[in-house]
Amino acid sequence: MYFKRKIYDKMLLWKKQSNGETALLIEGARRVGKSTVVQQFAENEYKSFVIIDFANASKAELELFEDISNIDMFFTRLKLLKSVVLHERDSVIVFDEVQMFPPARQAIKYLVKDGRFDYIETGSLISIHKNVSNIVIPSEEVSISMFPMDYEEFKWALGDNTTIDLLKSMLSAKQPLGDNINRKMMRDFRLYMLIGGMPQAVAKYIDTKDLEAVDRVKRNILKLYIVDFQKLDESGKARTIFCAIPGELHKNASRFQYTTVTGNSKLDVVSSLIEMMADSKTINVAYHADDPRVGLELSADRKTFKIYLSDTGLFVTLAFWDKDFTENIIYNKLLNDKLDANLGYVYENVVAQMVASTGNKLFYYTWLDNQNHRFEIDFLLSRGSKLCPVEVKSSGYSKHTSLDNFCKKFSDRISNRYLVYTKDLRKDQETLLVPIYMVGLL
Repeated sequence: MYFKRKIYDKMLLWKKQSNGETALLIEGARRVGKSTVVQQFAENEYKSFVIIDFANASKAELELFEDISNIDMFFTRLKLLKSVVLHERDSVIVFDEVQMFPPARQAIKYLVKDGRFDYIETGSLISIHKNVSNIVIPSEEVSISMFPMDYEEFKWALGDNTTIDLLKSMLSAKQPLGDNINRKMMRDFRLYMLIGGMPQAVAKYIDTKDLEAVDRVKRNILKLYIVDFQKLDESGKARTIFCAIPGELHKNASRFQYTTVTGNSKLDVVSSLIEMMADSKTINVAYHADDPRVGLELSADRKTFKIYLSDTGLFVTLAFWDKDFTENIIYNKLLNDKLDANLGYVYENVVAQMVASTGNKLFYYTWLDNQNHRFEIDFLLSRGSKLCPVEVKSSGYSKHTSLDNFCKKFSDRISNRYLVYTKDLRKDQETLLVPIYMVGLL
């Protein structure tokens, strides 16, 4: 089942602008849809193509890369092996799961220099960066990240090609939708939160309309991630950190308490693991900005962070990992709009997912007032020379004390300010109150 994905347009732009001068590396978590979109692209945009899947490559395929000093012989052997005709400047060679065989990635330098064909690589999990100690990373390689299906892609998959464009126009005009329409939009969005954006989970829902079957798909994906973490970190700490994400967000603390999660591990050890996991594209990390201004990276506190799953559908399943589907109260609560404050962290995770998938790094800010009351801005967006603070509510509660205090504290740095909640779009003085399903449009 092919789904329309936004990354396809980025691939088209690369093909046009590169004209064979670079290879394209698509990075993303396992089961996010990389191989599918690459095959679709190869079929649609080229006269012929070859795919070598290094997760299941034959001995003969691997032997191709033992000596590529004779490029002509390399192509002759490849064409004989794959029984395909390659057309100069109109064929593409795909290295799928290239992290499994680093010599193929190193060969890209010489293959691109030859210039006859285009090259696309896909890579999953941290080993795309880890398995490179003995090879030269090709400078001819450009990379783009692939994320789980965003809300618009999810709507496309369900056959809805109009809703998001209409929401864009309403947001642009700052025009309320009306309570009845907002309730419908929220029902639709809660379904996305439950299913998530992993193509297998979406396809299972389309085929069955059975959320229990969808949950089984998501559990299998999570098991793959956990096994991968265990292979890449024999200490088990990466696996422990990953599984602790819902519980840590549930505490509503100002940071991820890694010392309690990993048994008082040293910061440098934890930081290395977090970086590895972030590279895997399975998690999103938000760092505390000690001095919130444009150039947030410059004041990021690497010791103070929160962690989110890159897909909220997986997050929902992981949050109740030890429960059978029939005991998973979050499904009924979300579908029936009965999500209480104790489960509000699900909304925070989906906002993090939407902000990250639109190309924004995640930063947040906390501070204490004179009465030792803690305020928090959940996300900081950098727009031009100004900041856009975002406060997230898991309900229709529209009070925005943290936003007001933050904007007063840093008045010269603020552009737009947003309260994200579950009610209709409206303006409250300088603050725009945005329904959560519009976050990806900000």
